[in-house]
Amino acid sequence: MRRISIYNLIGFSKLCLNLLVHHIPHKRHTISICIISTYQYLLMPSRRVFLKQSLVGATAVTIAPQLIWANKPPIKLVILHTNDMHSRIEPFPEDGRRNAGLGGMARRAALIKKVRQEEAHVLLLDAGDIFQGTPYFNFFGGELEFKLMSEMRYDAATLGNHDFDNGVMGLKKMLPFARFPFLVSNYTFSQDSALHNTFLPYKLFERGGLKIGVFGLGIELEGLVPSPLFKGTIYQDPVAVAKEMVQTLKAKDCDMIICLSHLGYFYKSDKVSDHTIAQQVEGIDLILGGHTHTFLERPTQLLSPSGDPVFIHQVGWAGLRLGRLEFIFHKGKRKELTQARSLVIGNESSEK
Repeated sequence: MRRISIYNLIGFSKLCLNLLVHHIPHKRHTISICIISTYQYLLMPSRRVFLKQSLVGATAVTIAPQLIWANKPPIKLVILHTNDMHSRIEPFPEDGRRNAGLGGMARRAALIKKVRQEEAHVLLLDAGDIFQGTPYFNFFGGELEFKLMSEMRYDAATLGNHDFDNGVMGLKKMLPFARFPFLVSNYTFSQDSALHNTFLPYKLFERGGLKIGVFGLGIELEGLVPSPLFKGTIYQDPVAVAKEMVQTLKAKDCDMIICLSHLGYFYKSDKVSDHTIAQQVEGIDLILGGHTHTFLERPTQLLSPSGDPVFIHQVGWAGLRLGRLEFIFHKGKRKELTQARSLVIGNESSEK
């Protein structure tokens, strides 16, 4: 065997370090390249050969991720979502009126469990107004709602205006019962507020090697909630905040960006809505909305300022439906919405 030069050792070490840093999840590829590299470098006779083969090694490191993605099957991400549950724990009574026998958290929990058994990568989100609407809230203040959502393993939620109906202290007291984060980007809570430094502006979720960034936008509370109940809560322009959130999440290499919105689907006035966010903010893939109790049979597709598609979905109110969206991520992480359903709770075979 020829004598090993310093160039051999440095080059071999550098290539292996690059492989370990960038390709450690793909062990078979790493081991194969390392074995080949060992043979080449240990037998390298000179500095000139070292420089030539270093270029070859660098090319192999660059191409390796593309080869890995080329052999990787598409990834399906299933997003389940709700909004404006309004403390509807039980199904609507069987009294012959509209929505009779529909809804109920137990049925929703069973449906969510079934989806998780069938699908590998699931994200469960809520767009606010969890509180207010039945005696369960009047008697228990939101404790039962948060406990049941925790049992269903919600990944995140944002706040609606009715979630302040017992004041900031009432909301604060209930938060220990929620084993999921609340994402609030455009509310700032002053230092004398019980909610100061309580909520996250955004959160990253990993599913199947994908990185999904989620942030939340709340509606202006003035005029909707008595001022003493949200004292110390400062509302910020949701359009400007959404732009900041997108830049933050893009910097973290997110494969998908989701906005949980309690702004409302659409208004004839200039009031900021989900349509406003979609058409004025670049980089959001999906807006899951609330507040206007809008029943959408399919997501609305709008275009961002650069012409990219933005999907908006909302599933009414009172837990009557569970939204289900399926995205497929292809090689290079190109994504497309392949299925969208609004499942009626209490009639799960019905897809609208």
